[in-house]
Amino acid sequence: MSAERIDGSVLVVNAGSSSLKYQVLDPTTEEVIADGLAEQIGEGSSRIKHRYRGHDVVVEGVLPDHEAAIATVLELFASDGVDIADSGLAAVGHRVVHGGRSFFAPTLIDETVRSEIERICPLAPLHNPANLVGIEAVTALLPDVPAVAVFDTAFFHDLPAAASTYALDAEVAQQYAIRRYGFHGTSHEYVSRKTAETLGRDYGELNQIVLHLGNGASMSAVACGRPIDTTMGMTPLEGLVMGTRTGDIDPGIVFQLARVAGMSIDDIDTLVNKRSGLKGLCGENDFRSVLERADAGDESARLAYDVYLHRLRRYIGAYMIELGGLDAIVFTAGVGENAAPVRADSLAGLENYGIEIDAERNAIRSSEPRVISTDASSITVLVVPTNEELAIARQ
Repeated sequence: MSAERIDGSVLVVNAGSSSLKYQVLDPTTEEVIADGLAEQIGEGSSRIKHRYRGHDVVVEGVLPDHEAAIATVLELFASDGVDIADSGLAAVGHRVVHGGRSFFAPTLIDETVRSEIERICPLAPLHNPANLVGIEAVTALLPDVPAVAVFDTAFFHDLPAAASTYALDAEVAQQYAIRRYGFHGTSHEYVSRKTAETLGRDYGELNQIVLHLGNGASMSAVACGRPIDTTMGMTPLEGLVMGTRTGDIDPGIVFQLARVAGMSIDDIDTLVNKRSGLKGLCGENDFRSVLERADAGDESARLAYDVYLHRLRRYIGAYMIELGGLDAIVFTAGVGENAAPVRADSLAGLENYGIEIDAERNAIRSSEPRVISTDASSITVLVVPTNEELAIARQ
């Protein structure tokens, strides 16, 4: 029996520090052929959830590194009757979080590109090293399949100078590549384009605010198809309150913690990236649990939710002014797509600005793009599920 062919499909890889998410899909038909997630790589026990054409398999064991995880995934494909290295795979698309000043378009990966991604790792120390490990692991096992890097920062590369420039000493900023880069760009671009398609409007004529709300969260202002601002900055730490990240804080807090609390830079890095946000405020970064506890009268969860909403609403107002006219507000990602109270509360009381949520529409759960504003609302509010894997495959 000959091995199954998947000609023209793309393997999309998103490597984290201890995880590896993957998907094989046809970028033309949008068919998802396979997908999976390897978790707890490098830990005492690991797990891979693998699905091929609707058939699910869970494998538990020890995955010492990402190359071992990829090798196990290839074995799972082989058990499905697919020799992934000789199946007609068109390319491997790798999500890379930070492109720095060097990368702002899909880029064929070679040794020079790998070296440059490694050089800019200090700009995204929690993400780029893991992305690089994924690239190296896949390349070692699939050396003959072209590998392409798609960068989270690319969509925001051409932000207006007023939005991308920090009021820092210009020579220092230039020397150390300090500017607003923005993140989740693949999602923001996909969702903003999908919004225009959903509304039957020209992408180049729509002014939108896109809210990508997940454990990591960001917002963008997109004017006539061009991003003019975004909440994340030089790193994914700036902006909205997130699951474990502070979002915007006074930089003086860092000096206070170093001088008075005696904390090291690494201690502070861990604090603001992994022990803050919703988790820091109420001990919980699963948004469903935060909502349940807040509704049950838990004061710390209620405060965490209120702080989260306060930041959302502040940026919504700022972006409405920046855009000078608004056609759509769009919610996406895990919280944005599934937490109806967040959508309702973040836009509550804005009827005088032409924003009116329909409670029944907002309560509907669906995997399809949908309008949740009333027919009378002059600004259309939508939920548009993101699909970063499809966007990467297309690019």
